[in-house]
Amino acid sequence: MTVSARALFLDRDGVINRDSGYTHRWEDFVFIDGIFDLCRTASERGYRLMVITNQAGIGRGLYTEKEFLSLTARMCERFAEEGAMIDKVYFDPTHPEHGIGEYRRISPMRKPNPGMLLAAAGEFGLSLPQSVLIGDKISDLQAGIAAKVGCNLLYRHAASIDEDVSAVRLATAVLHDLRDAVQYLN
Repeated sequence: MTVSARALFLDRDGVINRDSGYTHRWEDFVFIDGIFDLCRTASERGYRLMVITNQAGIGRGLYTEKEFLSLTARMCERFAEEGAMIDKVYFDPTHPEHGIGEYRRISPMRKPNPGMLLAAAGEFGLSLPQSVLIGDKISDLQAGIAAKVGCNLLYRHAASIDEDVSAVRLATAVLHDLRDAVQYLN
């Protein structure tokens, strides 16, 4: 497979939608202002749109994989309606300490590990050094750096009180408006 495509990798909770804590119902899913504008521009510039999300709520027994997939389908439909098709949603339902049963384990896919990014690169022939990642937590940035993603952006919305200095140091830049990420898309 020829590696030539580039991607915009997006964390879900805190980047695509407001993080209300284990969001799993459509009625609680509130899109963050600017996400559709950013994704339309990225698509127009030739970026593949990938979602990479830890979903420990499944592993903790707070909601099912079926509920997550149903919500994900609705989210992707909304992106399509907005003219920004999501190419794929990668998720990891495990948690090494709080997972229940088969979900209690260390997974190479769970951020901060780079597994989801590497899987996307392999499946879609992506150039990770030419790609961009947007996350709101240090684990997102750590995954991007481990996968050698070229640009790792930290999104901090106005209501964010978590100013993780370590995350700020790892980031290529800190964004307070998702539309500002456009300047990092070649």
